[in-house]
Amino acid sequence: MKIALFGYGKMGQMIEQIALNRGHEIVAKIDENTENIDFSVMDVAIDFSMPSAAFNNITTCINNNVPVISGTTGWLDHYEDAVSLCKDKKGAFIYASNFSLGVNIFFELNNYLAKMMQNIPEYKAELEEIHHTQKLDAPSGTAITLAEGVIANSSYKEWKLDSASAEILKITSKRIGKVPGTHTVSYDSFVDSIQIKHTAHNREGFALGAVTAAEWIIGKTGVFSMRDVLNLG
Repeated sequence: MKIALFGYGKMGQMIEQIALNRGHEIVAKIDENTENIDFSVMDVAIDFSMPSAAFNNITTCINNNVPVISGTTGWLDHYEDAVSLCKDKKGAFIYASNFSLGVNIFFELNNYLAKMMQNIPEYKAELEEIHHTQKLDAPSGTAITLAEGVIANSSYKEWKLDSASAEILKITSKRIGKVPGTHTVSYDSFVDSIQIKHTAHNREGFALGAVTAAEWIIGKTGVFSMRDVLNLG
């Protein structure tokens, strides 16, 4: 499989090593300029770029009939536009806030727990995410996905950073050292607390998941998620 990398930071470099180890070829490494790119040599593109560049990278790939995997967060105001373009062009696209197998299982647990808790008003939900100090967006895309899972299965209407009410789900974001990513969903009452927590020990799981998604999407048409890749539906 011939892979183009959009974004060649730490994640891009880790994806490169995993892809090479799995017998794939890296045919392009694009950090900023998307002009003068030969899309004909690519089987698939993997985007771990900057929030300001992601939408352009994704749409450029779709317009050039290249399946694209994106793990960049912080650009989701334009997500529906990317979805519409992909459907119009009969392209192939996967966005995930987190490609880790463990995190995607955690998403499913979060949804299930939220459904169990929705009729027990004594418990108040709250999310916390901790990442390294170089992470640009807050809250993390993973935390937003978790919040959306809680909101879809509860009386909460929206999430906000550092703010809570009967209809507002609070997310706390912390930036500490070199933490790869820790996410905790808590339900607190006067008498006890329930927590589920995912702790990443390194970033290799994210990179492996992205390469796995790229392998999976070849030959497919549509907009997919990691639930499709991992057959969690």
